Amino acid sequence: MLVTAMVPLRQKDIDVLITLGVEYVRTSGTLVDTKTEDAEEIEGDEAALALKALEAELARAMEEEVGEVEEIPDEHVMPTTKSTLKFSISDVRHNSGPYRAYKNNIDKLNSLFNSLKAGRDIEMRAIDGISDLVIQDLRDFPDKFVGFILGGEVSGLELAKSSVNAAILSAMMSQELRLPPQKTHNVVSGALLHDVGMLRLSKGITEKKGGLSEAELEQIKSHPLHTSKIVTKELFGPSEVNLIALHHHERWDGKGYPDGLSGNSIDVGARIVSVADAFEAMVSKKSYRNSMTGYQAIKNLMADNGRRFDPAVIIACTKVMGIYPIGSIVRLNDSSIARVINVHTNAPMRPVVQMLTDENNNVLGISTMTVVDLLDDRTRFIKEAIDPAEYTKANG
Repeated sequence: MLVTAMVPLRQKDIDVLITLGVEYVRTSGTLVDTKTEDAEEIEGDEAALALKALEAELARAMEEEVGEVEEIPDEHVMPTTKSTLKFSISDVRHNSGPYRAYKNNIDKLNSLFNSLKAGRDIEMRAIDGISDLVIQDLRDFPDKFVGFILGGEVSGLELAKSSVNAAILSAMMSQELRLPPQKTHNVVSGALLHDVGMLRLSKGITEKKGGLSEAELEQIKSHPLHTSKIVTKELFGPSEVNLIALHHHERWDGKGYPDGLSGNSIDVGARIVSVADAFEAMVSKKSYRNSMTGYQAIKNLMADNGRRFDPAVIIACTKVMGIYPIGSIVRLNDSSIARVINVHTNAPMRPVVQMLTDENNNVLGISTMTVVDLLDDRTRFIKEAIDPAEYTKANG
């Protein structure tokens, strides 16, 4: 596919065809005169164009790359899949500013959770303070935190880490959806607190390896109610934050819990945190299962088809994460291998990559690891995602 539906053919696209020696292309549908009134309406509605183009691109990715993907099960009974995410991150090794900020937020939230577990009083403004830090950190280092989430470099502090990860992802999607600043702040606070009710459950259940019994699953499903009590009775948090945390396990099709809400009756913040929570659960190694690659997690989200998640939120997630999230190892059409280092929100299948090998599979040195923007270089594209663990094992 040269261009997706409703996207005008540009001169640079034609130049690529000429460079590749392509003499003609086949189209479906009819040509549109750019001088007609209809065309002016189409070109004037850039937001609608972008949405239609992304939906078409996601549909093509689903057909060509996703294949058969089972419905995403509840995060607490996720089947085991091969761990593929142990790749080095230079920012972590050098204890960079972004990593220190990331670790600091996890430590702060873990301290608050320990206080709650011990029955000590804490104030909602302490949670709000971490929300402010998460949002500011994303402004200061917008391209760093997804790599930290996928890399799983912080060990221990699982509840605090997963909550901060969900908050980071929720903030990114909220900003992509153009939510007002105060709404975004509440979404981030709701994400930080969405699983705090787990503190009221026994470790025998929350840390159990393998599947859960029906009785244990019912106890797990009670955690949003425990969360709501903590937010309203102990933290005296705002009602919007409470609803976000309470309803993050509601489903778009109405089959979620605890209230069986559906569609737009679920607060948009809860719909955002639901997607963030699912993605974070899939890419993070838990006591009861191994992790998925970011690419696999995105494929699963794309295959949801309006069952668990709001399709508009899935599109926002894919735009900010890319179909190949930062840190993914990919093979290009010329057989070279690269690592994704940045993504384009409006072209999720054409990220910025750092070359790791040449087309003959020769490993490149640090000085020769060139950066290629696949949005500009139309002669190359991603052919497949590669297991990072297998690549690291084969190439050191």
